Amino acid sequence: MSSPSADHRQACLSAGQLQGEPPLGRELTERLLAISHEYCQAEGGCHGPDHTERVHNLALHIGRLMNARLDILSAAALLHDIGRSQEMLSQGKICHAAKGAEMSRAILTDLEFSPEMQAAILHCIEAHRYRNNKAPETLEARILFDADKLDSIGAIGIGRAFLFAGQVGARLHNQGVDVAKTSSYSVDDTAYREFLVKLCKIKDKMLTPEGKRLAAERHEFMELFFKRLDKEIHGSPQNHAGNAQ
Repeated sequence: MSSPSADHRQACLSAGQLQGEPPLGRELTERLLAISHEYCQAEGGCHGPDHTERVHNLALHIGRLMNARLDILSAAALLHDIGRSQEMLSQGKICHAAKGAEMSRAILTDLEFSPEMQAAILHCIEAHRYRNNKAPETLEARILFDADKLDSIGAIGIGRAFLFAGQVGARLHNQGVDVAKTSSYSVDDTAYREFLVKLCKIKDKMLTPEGKRLAAERHEFMELFFKRLDKEIHGSPQNHAGNAQ
């Protein structure tokens, strides 16, 4: 009898059949999914396996539109966050993109990826982080960058921001706090702070046409949500019980 996590991976793999055979084939994709789940399961919340799967699906969607190397994209997307726990444990001192690439090298070698494919995949992983000085130089790296950022904005992005705030023990809102003087991994690292510091800027960072299109839609929704949140937190003197929105 298969485990719940194995059943879930199989369901994800089966869902991918709607777009045809996985770029790396079923067996290799299943192995990479299992490795990714092993490293990301403990993260839960905003960086758990579900995040990896959404990024994988988005990357393949954009990759198909742009005639990218889907095999490179698939492997990079599945492994892109395996160094995340190291970053969390170090409270941001370790870069999960650099660490993930380092960890992935041994995995890819063990799975007998060619040196050329390894180099391409590792570059995608190294360059996918928003707060990183490693620029995406290949089409596949730019696509993974966009797919990862898209999952941090819109309705999903809002949900993930609140999950992360809960993980680090942050409050609901930065009421009465100068966000410019706050820091990450602190009680002030709220979803609202994340929106003001990072999420509101992401739409202008997109590197692909489809990434830009999707980011514009998701950004518009976030603006509406956080305006509403700020309004409810501070109260609105114009609203009365009878006409509250």
